Amino acid sequence: MSVEKTEQKSANSKKSKHLGKPAGVAIFWGLGLILALVLINHHNPLADQVTERMKKVSGCVLITFTCAIYAIYYERIMTIPVELFQSRKLIWKLAKNDFKKRYAGSYLGIVWAMAQPVVTVVMYWIVFDKVFDTRSQMVASGLEVPYVLYLTAGLVPWFYFSEAITQGTMALIEYNYLVKKVVFNISILPIIKVIAATFIHVFFVVVLLLVSVGYGYYPSIYTLQIIYYSFCMFMLVLGMSYMTCALVVFIRDLQQIINIALQIGMWATPILWSITMLKTDNMKTLFKLNPLVYVVNGYRSAIYEEVWFWEHFYSSTYFWIFTISMFCIGTLIFRKMRVHFADVL
Repeated sequence: MSVEKTEQKSANSKKSKHLGKPAGVAIFWGLGLILALVLINHHNPLADQVTERMKKVSGCVLITFTCAIYAIYYERIMTIPVELFQSRKLIWKLAKNDFKKRYAGSYLGIVWAMAQPVVTVVMYWIVFDKVFDTRSQMVASGLEVPYVLYLTAGLVPWFYFSEAITQGTMALIEYNYLVKKVVFNISILPIIKVIAATFIHVFFVVVLLLVSVGYGYYPSIYTLQIIYYSFCMFMLVLGMSYMTCALVVFIRDLQQIINIALQIGMWATPILWSITMLKTDNMKTLFKLNPLVYVVNGYRSAIYEEVWFWEHFYSSTYFWIFTISMFCIGTLIFRKMRVHFADVL
């Protein structure tokens, strides 16, 4: 009797699984179709029509590509999100422990997590604003806010990205003793590191708000968008971390490559400079392909520009297509390589 119940339960599980895939794929394709229709019908009378057409075509191609990957690899892609949801309590507990452990044993503890970025902001401000008078160049390009506020609003999300991708990449190597345990769900390790980096990010958001208040830019309804843009950064870096943490197990040089890429990315993102300083529209479009540009400019919109994120329609669409694609690819790579992690580590 118990054997029959087990077989019946297994059959029902398989049946629900097969029913779940068509529904999930249909919903995703439906959302993609809605987004594509909105994208096609969106019109900006002030924009160049040729550029508008290129953005619409590129957006539709990216939407189709993302939906196709999701449909083909649905079961593989959805495995990790389901595992994360089922382990949400354990993830939260381990993330808090990871954050506390990182600075355990030092006299100042968590203060060291705050000290280096704060010193970096002050140093950049002195060098670029006081010594080289970058402020005058920024004013010429249309910047009307204090340079230190502009700089801080750009550095806060950058510090978050840099910390999260660095820690997330090394998650499997740092917790190699857990990877070797058969019963432990290793898919939660990258998100633990990203959440731990979020704790530090919350502190810097508070610092950013204090700086803005000090210069007369008080919090408003637009400031709530910081939550949205923080979520954007969280999802972007999480998808990238699943890819990099899986690859670094087999290619240890990847850690150094990422460090170099972060140095280049610091200057390729309009943090110390303004994208309005670029002379041609083609150059601006090229730099906007960097998804971090969307988040960095978003923080500034939330603090002092008073612009809603949906007003940057094409940028928002491109960012989420890129982020979802990155998450899908990252989870697929992680899932394919996870069976070999314990042998290599």
